[in-house]
Amino acid sequence: MTTLDAQLAPGRVARAGPCLVLLPPRLPSSPDASGPRRILGLDLVSRLALAANRAGYGLVCRLAPTQGASPEVETVAGWEALASRLENDSNPCTIASTELLAEAGWLKALLGCKPGLAAWAAAGDRLAVITPASLQAALSALADARAGTMAAAVEVLTRKFDPPGPLPKGVDPMAVTSPGDEREAERRLMRALVKDTDGFMAKHVERPISLAISRLLAATWLTANQMTLFSVAVGLLGAPFFLASSPIWQTIGALLFLAHSILDGCDGELARLKFQESRWGGILDFWGDNVVHSAIFACMAIGWSAAAGSSWPLLPGAAAVLGTLGSASFVYWRTMRAKRGHGPLYTSVSTAERRTARLLDALSRRDFIYLVLALSLFGRADWFLILAALGAPIFFAMLVYLAASERPAGAAKPRKA
Repeated sequence: MTTLDAQLAPGRVARAGPCLVLLPPRLPSSPDASGPRRILGLDLVSRLALAANRAGYGLVCRLAPTQGASPEVETVAGWEALASRLENDSNPCTIASTELLAEAGWLKALLGCKPGLAAWAAAGDRLAVITPASLQAALSALADARAGTMAAAVEVLTRKFDPPGPLPKGVDPMAVTSPGDEREAERRLMRALVKDTDGFMAKHVERPISLAISRLLAATWLTANQMTLFSVAVGLLGAPFFLASSPIWQTIGALLFLAHSILDGCDGELARLKFQESRWGGILDFWGDNVVHSAIFACMAIGWSAAAGSSWPLLPGAAAVLGTLGSASFVYWRTMRAKRGHGPLYTSVSTAERRTARLLDALSRRDFIYLVLALSLFGRADWFLILAALGAPIFFAMLVYLAASERPAGAAKPRKA
């Protein structure tokens, strides 16, 4: 977002969506006061701005020359300039302390905040929401008082209007004011990364490890897409170990396969922590996983063929690979191709809420990797290839059946007699 230090032109049209104004909680105690606190690689102000934009806020700004400047936050010259910018705005305006921890829950809850009969709503001196009907009067009062901090703004609004109404239930953002708060803020952000769709082993084994890795990497230069490429490279490195029939080599391959799965969780975690979610990243992650699976199945088949001295094991290998790539192509074409926005690109094998779709989602989770590891300990990874050769084509057939049984978008429901 471009930083505008100059006065906004009168009558400039605001972007679609509510406005979020960021103010320091109080004046710094000394000119040498430390800058904004950083949480997992981002300072609080930048995290607030990026999270608000993702949540749907049209304008995130600060008043010059307030503390806590950030390149992600637009700068306005004062309350008068902001009043001109929002002259015809029909959205509520939110004023927030720069000490707040940005979380999607409370930011989204405030988008449709209606303080009822009150002109404004507030949560102490951390957060305030002004109704559209009271906005210009409130901004005028804030301009007259030259309110430059959150505490001063709340005091002015209290004098101008009746006591504030309550904020929506559940809106209770955390203020980060001490090193202890920073540690708790990190824990809150990391807990929010756990997915409800994780399988049992992913939730209890892989996710704790991937979260610990992501926590270390969040403050580094590493991007989410770079993490995806690294995890794919680890998975492909493990594939050739399945060319051997030795339990030792197969176990190494299975451990690298598991490492790929763990690291693959880090790319999504880093994308959400660093606000790097993108369509290209989702495509790279989706196809990277399927390429790794296909390479491992192919190497299992080739290794089994070499050990057996026959070419017939290549047939189950081809079935597993074609079933995997066919299912991936079908899911991409049906549910991912037209999807836009900042959310995750792949969430389910189907857009319909049906029992079959939930079953296929459960089957697509990667807890099967632990079976690969268990069989590899005995040098019998080829046994898993038999299961994959049967399961992958069946999975593809079920996808086709699910798509054929879904009602086309916009189709009329049959009338009852």
